[in-house]
Amino acid sequence: MTFVHPWVLLLLIVPVLLGLWLAQRRAWGVALPFDHRSHRRRRVLRALLTGFEILPAVLLAIALLILARPQVLRVPEQQRVLTNIQICLDVSGSMTVGGRYQAARAAIEQFTRAREGDAFGLTIFGSEQVRWMPLTKDLQAIRNALPFADPTFQPTHMGGTSIGAAIRFCRRNMLAEDASGDRLLIVVSDGVSFDLQGTEPDEVAEELQQDHITLYYVHVGTDRSTAALTDIAELSGGAAFIATDRVAVERVFRHIDRMEPARFAPSSAIPMDIFAPFAIAGLSVLGLWVLGLLGMRYTPW
Repeated sequence: MTFVHPWVLLLLIVPVLLGLWLAQRRAWGVALPFDHRSHRRRRVLRALLTGFEILPAVLLAIALLILARPQVLRVPEQQRVLTNIQICLDVSGSMTVGGRYQAARAAIEQFTRAREGDAFGLTIFGSEQVRWMPLTKDLQAIRNALPFADPTFQPTHMGGTSIGAAIRFCRRNMLAEDASGDRLLIVVSDGVSFDLQGTEPDEVAEELQQDHITLYYVHVGTDRSTAALTDIAELSGGAAFIATDRVAVERVFRHIDRMEPARFAPSSAIPMDIFAPFAIAGLSVLGLWVLGLLGMRYTPW
């Protein structure tokens, strides 16, 4: 054990002297006639009363120890390595079919509850992209924002599906935020993107690789996912999934959670304050002294 302010320990001489004085002050009482008679020695009672007398000095010593800030070497709880997760959610008109948006929304809400401690951002897209929620660790804010992103509330120019542009939009946002930690991009859509033709998928995948962004694509619907999105996801280190209903969508998000588990940084022993034992001892001494005031003390004669 070490102390941050060891010079405070020099003041312990004060409670020592105070204790000696308290242990001896009973000799200064008023002399009464029966004091001149012989009495039976009661060593146990004498030691007990003396102990109660010096409790204030003990309490002062404990207070000085706390002021000196005692510390011990301990390994702190593991620090969670932050993961920056961007949800890129399709809000085009086709997402209203068959409750697709509701399934995606429920799965995202459940996913955020499982990833408390990470930072999330939310982007909605159709033909255009909107940064619906910037990166935040307040995941309740993400959940509260999802009902207002419903496709039925979107203007007509959001009716199309441009997944490639949405991925690049999220990538720029993640670079602009420049937050530490792993970068994870989850795209949820039900459509075929016409801006991922020719060499575009390879270029998008290369950009994600350069910026260390892992892409997961969740295809919500009954039709097959495009090969371009599957290739982009796999080249970035992620994967593509097809989910036909709400249960399947939730299962996909649970699978992503297992593939990208929370990581914890190794911790080394560091000095940490240790006040609890001294506080408990101080409260115990104080309670014992108060109890002793009910009768466990020397009388003034």
